Parts: sequence; structure tokens; C-alpha cells
Amino acid sequence: MANDDHVAGTTTNQAIVTQGLNQAFSDYSDYDQYGYNDDALWWATAAYYGYRAYGDQGLLNNAIATWQHVSNYVISAANAAAGSISTKSFAIEGSCGATMAGGVFWRPTSDDTSVNSVTTGLYMTLSAFLGEATGDSTYTTAAELSATWIQNVNLNSDYLALDTVDAQDCSRSAATELFTYNSGKLIEGVAVLAQSNSAWSGLLANAVSGATHTTAWQGNNGIITEGADVSADNDAVGFKSVLIRALHEAYTRNSGNSALQTLIQSYIDVQYNALANLASTNSGGTIWYSPAWAGPGPSSMISWGQLAALDVLVSVIDTNN
Repeated sequence: MANDDHVAGTTTNQAIVTQGLNQAFSDYSDYDQYGYNDDALWWATAAYYGYRAYGDQGLLNNAIATWQHVSNYVISAANAAAGSISTKSFAIEGSCGATMAGGVFWRPTSDDTSVNSVTTGLYMTLSAFLGEATGDSTYTTAAELSATWIQNVNLNSDYLALDTVDAQDCSRSAATELFTYNSGKLIEGVAVLAQSNSAWSGLLANAVSGATHTTAWQGNNGIITEGADVSADNDAVGFKSVLIRALHEAYTRNSGNSALQTLIQSYIDVQYNALANLASTNSGGTIWYSPAWAGPGPSSMISWGQLAALDVLVSVIDTNN
């Protein structure tokens, strides 16, 4: 909703966005309701989006406070060299093919050993945004360290972000566990970094190309098939929205790269056309969207289908303007 206002240059959703984000921060310290760093960072990123759309300093402060909290679970170069971090009760591997510096633990509990791309990508993206918003290089340095971790430790040969590395023994999730949101957060954060540091432009181009051409989450027609459950809501339904949001961010920051913009525009157009022509139902002037973007249209309103469609509907306006 904040991004919709940001793209449109309106404040239509300001009251509900600001109230909701402030209430959540008040109810749950550092946006951490359940003890997952990625959950806290989703909220913090939303707070940043709210700040970007409305200039609300309180929302930016919420994002910064959450960033400071999660920073306690980022493996520093010193942690990697020492093989330990004060917030964990076990020895960590300093290198899993490459240095573990920059990786972010999934959970704040002292015994959780998982470092994954989504938590690291969320932290990297928020860091990049905060560096841009505040001019403080501390955030940008943190963003680059975490981007380097994904690039060197958790990226496959097709430039798709892998899922999880165990910091205690370097064991990994299966290479077939490929999800849109992992690559989405990589693309979004690197798009921010690349705008001020062209050294990241190559990774951005390769990650966008990989995400838009892979068969891991889309059919031969290019329509994303991930998270298509029409009977029950689940996290995977929203994963693909994260990728679309990230591609939109990359599009807006690359006006001088027509090839990259054309690829992104075409890919988002494919998803929009699928939603409009295959996965929607007009019910008395109200459009229902299915979470299964390849169709068919739903016979009733599916709330998680509506939410999953939102980023496509917002992005396509901008990429076709």
C-alpha cells in the first residue's frame, strides 16, 4: 500500500499504513513477535517503504531500531576469524567455501544455527535503503558485506540465491530448494547498491536474468507457478510478490540500461497479462484474483490471491508509464 502511494505520488493509504506499522512496533519490540529475524526485517522494510512514501521520520526510526537489533546476529569478519559470535552458544564455521562474514542468522535464539538467504537478503536490502536514506556509510558497508555473502557462499551457477547454510557445520539445504523471494531480496538490495557503486551492476544483471529465465518457479510461458494454492493461505503464496517488487525496484533504478528495463518490463507484463486474462474473475465490477497466476479465475474472492496480485498491479503501472 505504501509502495502504491510511492509510485502514484499520493497519500491515499498513509493513515492505515502508518497506524498499522506503529502499532506493530509498539506491540512487539523491534517488530519481533515470534523470534525470527526475517519476520522482524519484513516489518522493518515495510516501515522503510512507509518512510519513503510519506517522509514519516518515526517509521524510519522503527526501521533503524530493528536493523540495530538484527545486527547482533550478523556474522562479522572478526566473528568468522574467531569462530564464535556472542549471541550464539556454539562454535561457528568461519568459512563454508568462502567466508561466512555477512551472513545473518535466521533466528535470535542462542541455539539456532541457520544462516539463510532470505534473512541475509532482507538485512542487506534494508541496510542499503538506510544507507541511501541517511547518508551513513555504516549501513552501506553492512549491505555490501551481506551481498558478498550471498554472492560467494549461497548463489548457484544460474545466479539464483540458494536457501540455507548451517553455520555450525556448513551443511546446506538441497540445491533444488529455490524460491522467488530469496532471489527477490538479492535483486532488490543489489539494485540499490549498484546505483551508487557500479561494481554491483554485473551481479544485478545476472541475478535478474537468472530469476526471469529459470524453470524453477515458472512454466515455459514465463508465468510464475510458485505459491498457487487456492484452498489455503501459506507463505509461498506471497513469495512471488517479493520477486516482482524487487524487479520493479531494479527497473526504476536503471533508466540508462534499456536492455535490463525491457527484460523486466516484459517479465512483469507476462505476470500482469496472466492475472488479467487467466487468473481473474469480474464479480459485479469487483475483480477477484487467484493465487494461481496461470489460472483459472476464482469462483469466489480469495484474500491471499488479492494480496499476491498487488505488487504486479502496482509495478505494471510504473513499468509501462
